[in-house]
Amino acid sequence: MFRIALRRFSTSVRPVVAQRVQRQSLAAVSARQYSAKVEETDEQFDARWEAYFNKPDIDDWELRRGLNELHGHDLVPEPKIIIAALKACRRLNDSAMAIRVLEAIKWKGGAKRNVIYPYILQEIRPALDELGISTPEELGLDKPVPQ
Repeated sequence: MFRIALRRFSTSVRPVVAQRVQRQSLAAVSARQYSAKVEETDEQFDARWEAYFNKPDIDDWELRRGLNELHGHDLVPEPKIIIAALKACRRLNDSAMAIRVLEAIKWKGGAKRNVIYPYILQEIRPALDELGISTPEELGLDKPVPQ
C-alpha cells in the first residue's frame, strides 16, 4: 500500500520538478546574455565624478567613499575632478583630506610623477589659491622631519 502511494506521488511530482528545473536553466541562460556591461566614455566618467563631488549635500563619509573608489581606478583623475573634490573638502572644512587628495594624486603618477604632478598642480593652481589650500610641498610634508 505504501509502495502504491509513493509511486503515485512520484509520478505526480515529476512533471512539476522537471518544469521548475527547465525554468531555472532558461533564466540562467537569459541572464548570461544580458550581463554585458556598457562601457563608459572618458567624458561620461569625468562628468559622473565631477557631479558626485559637486553635490551640495555631500558629507564626510560620501567624500571619503568617492575618493577611495576614484583612486581605486587605474588612472590619474582629470584636473576638473580634482578641483571638484577639493571644493568638496573645503565645503566640509576638511583641509587634511584636501592634502591627502594631493598626496594621492602625486602617488598615482607612479614612475611619471615628475611630469604628471607638476602638470596637475599647474592646472589646479587657481582653484588652490581660491580655496586657500596649500600643497604638501608648501607645508613641508614632502621632506622627512629633521632630527
